[in-house]
Amino acid sequence: MRIGLLSDTHAWWEERFNHYLGACDEIWHAGDIGSELVADYMEALKPVRAVYGNCDGYPLRLRYSRFLAFECEGVKVLLTHIGGYPGKYAPEIKQELDAYKPDLFVCGHSHILKVQYDKNRQLLHINPGAAGLQGFQTVRTLVCFDLNAGKVENLDVVELGAIG
Repeated sequence: MRIGLLSDTHAWWEERFNHYLGACDEIWHAGDIGSELVADYMEALKPVRAVYGNCDGYPLRLRYSRFLAFECEGVKVLLTHIGGYPGKYAPEIKQELDAYKPDLFVCGHSHILKVQYDKNRQLLHINPGAAGLQGFQTVRTLVCFDLNAGKVENLDVVELGAIG
């Protein structure tokens, strides 16, 4: 199963997203979607699994949850917006990681692309960076990967260009 992962769109959607995400089976969004219109675009394109971020307003908080724990193709996934990264997880996420014990932990918020294996928790951590125009990132990114029989494979980073 091919997954298109993005975060921190901050109400921005562009035609190139359709190209990259249209080749995927599902779209996952790690928060700060920014508008119901962006959520509608995603849901019209593919099945969506998403969480709300700290900048998302009440309508998106009603539509999505803060944490999403699920299994997909034999991979246990925990998705949230503010999560930190191995060795520096956000305090509130440690409890969720301990309770669910995911194979794959996905978060956004930092606007910094990071893919890192956490040896202590035996999980893969992915932050797809920021796909939107708002923020300090110099290059906008999203990530695509395959889930296959309990493994994360064929991870591709898509650089969307600079802001401005």
